[in-house]
Amino acid sequence: MSTNAARQHLLQLVLSSRKITAQVTNSRTESIVAMASSSEQEFAAQYRAKLNRFPRSHDFWDSKVASRVGEKLGLRLREIGVLDVEIDLREETLQPIRRRMVSPLIDSVKRAGVNVAGAEKLEI
Repeated sequence: MSTNAARQHLLQLVLSSRKITAQVTNSRTESIVAMASSSEQEFAAQYRAKLNRFPRSHDFWDSKVASRVGEKLGLRLREIGVLDVEIDLREETLQPIRRRMVSPLIDSVKRAGVNVAGAEKLEI
């Protein structure tokens, strides 16, 4: 893996109780090159079912959804020829990490054939 290639593309995770978003940005231009989110149409029915459930839950996604989001992101990255990304450790360690969600997402990106530099340092 080329260090410059990995540093050119940064994987950023946005986690909330309502959705999970993973995006890869080009660090030179700061533009998003690929993105996947649990707010996409594929997850809408599942989200509505959890929203209307009683008693209400504060978490609207789980590790299966995180894994599918990672899979979609990995496939989109491969489509455009991005095979190396890096996690911005400074940024990610400042955020509270939900371990059971981040690990399946990153594993799915790796299974899609994309190298994720820095994942091992997140201690997930």
